Amino acid sequence: MGRFAPSPTGALHAGSLVAALASYLDARAHGGQWLVRIEDIDEGRSVAGVDAEILAQLAWLGMHSDREVVWQSRRKHLYQAAYDSLAGHAYGCGCNRREIADSRLGFAPDGAALYPGTCRHGLAPGRSARSLRLRVPDPGRDVITFEDRFAGTVSQKLASESGDFVLKRADGYWAYQLAVVVDDAAQGVTDVVRGADLLDSTPRQIYLQRVLGVPQPRYLHVPVVRNALGEKLSKQTGALAVRPGDEGGAVAALRAAAGFLGLEVGAADSLAGFYAAAVPAWSRLLEARAGADRNT
Repeated sequence: MGRFAPSPTGALHAGSLVAALASYLDARAHGGQWLVRIEDIDEGRSVAGVDAEILAQLAWLGMHSDREVVWQSRRKHLYQAAYDSLAGHAYGCGCNRREIADSRLGFAPDGAALYPGTCRHGLAPGRSARSLRLRVPDPGRDVITFEDRFAGTVSQKLASESGDFVLKRADGYWAYQLAVVVDDAAQGVTDVVRGADLLDSTPRQIYLQRVLGVPQPRYLHVPVVRNALGEKLSKQTGALAVRPGDEGGAVAALRAAAGFLGLEVGAADSLAGFYAAAVPAWSRLLEARAGADRNT
């Protein structure tokens, strides 16, 4: 069971299309189902109507969810229930961003200042909780290691490279780390295929999976598309939306994404022909990478 989980902050562009295609081909290559989940838990950044635009783009590209599409903003009760089960592992934090930044411990992989653990043993007198955090293991017991199907062996020391991380933000929104773990488990996702920009988030998600007692999916992180300045292609860095048109335009967009992934798909000029070539090409690519890993 695979999934594609876009955030409705902007329409699909060349970069997000690569992630969508990789997840779709991986599910089809394994004879599994492919789901679409709209990750709009950060409602402050979601743009009205973009979710429908993304679904229309995917349909134009021949990618249809095998189950009903779900929206994270409609699943808040699941996140609350998961948090309620974390007694002894989670706590309220009264610190603001400036206080955390002033600790000067460094930065987590997602760019946030490392949390110094100020409130992990209780709130100071007169302070109230602004956010909710998950307590990570102490150094020496905090190493999370997993095998990524594309990147190979990945390890992270949670205590020094992540710190106690946020489960519910100060603005009242549930954090991505909690929502994605809960949703993947609830939907029975077995294989997560997404961009390499999320690779460093995976150890935190694996630790949270262990604490919640839910299965750990297999992970595969594909390279991200970058602009001429080396920045990840996104709406903020000038990415242009993929605009639906005729079938030829869909095939051209898919062929470009496949080329970025290193897939050889021949000269297919229809959606059916493209996928008939792309699914086995994906399998060959993964077999070649696995073989290279065994020989190193």
